[in-house]
Amino acid sequence: MAEKLIFKYDSIGDILYINKCQPYAEQESEELGDDIVIRLNPKTEEIENVEILFFSRRMEQDKELTLPFIADFRLANIF
Repeated sequence: MAEKLIFKYDSIGDILYINKCQPYAEQESEELGDDIVIRLNPKTEEIENVEILFFSRRMEQDKELTLPFIADFRLANIF
């Protein structure tokens, strides 16, 4: 089942969160480098959450962000 992406920004920690679900204790975390952390479903190894550290500083410097994974975007049925 496809989930909607939820974006949350923590201005104090300067972290952008991209979530398909709420983080939970059983998830496996992996640091991809470049201050990007992913949380994986322990059974399917599917990415469920992404944390981009130092987000505002990164945007000020680069003006562009490329993530090291593939996304499959489809229009969500919101009506």
